[in-house]
Amino acid sequence: MPTDTEIIDATRTWLEQAVIGLNLCPFAKAVHVKQQIRYVVSAATTPEALLEDLLTELRTLQDTDAEQTDTTLLIHPYVLGDFLDYNDFLDIADAAAAEPEFDNAFQIASFHPQYQFADTAPDDIENYTNRSPYPMLHLLREASVERAVAAFPEAEQIFEKNMETLNALGLEGWNKLGVGKA
Repeated sequence: MPTDTEIIDATRTWLEQAVIGLNLCPFAKAVHVKQQIRYVVSAATTPEALLEDLLTELRTLQDTDAEQTDTTLLIHPYVLGDFLDYNDFLDIADAAAAEPEFDNAFQIASFHPQYQFADTAPDDIENYTNRSPYPMLHLLREASVERAVAAFPEAEQIFEKNMETLNALGLEGWNKLGVGKA
């Protein structure tokens, strides 16, 4: 199994080459350049332990100035490797982020090596917008999301633009990025 450093390096490469490089998320570059992304590798091997790590990271983010850490990538390579199990866990993760102690301050975006949108085939290129080297939960501050969306005209069209980008790139192009085999 890779080390935490190797896991974080693979995640950074994916972020730089795919997310930022293909402009899949126009908001990612600023926090990356300002080094405001916290990368955490969870040692959890059960969903229950991952939930505890998630709560810890939400509290850490809550207690940290956004100028220092705006967002967290909670990478969990040892649990929820099966996408259907991961997808089921997202309801638990969303409920945790909605706990009163967090005062609706966070949302969670989901990324997984086997990510599959409803009504798509496993190998459909559209799924790669949310495919990452390892399963992860992206913890976002609601205030940051609101500012980014307000500053980005037509934010609701990002999803469609991403589909166009990946359809033009194709599986061969994705594989050339070196961020995980299609």
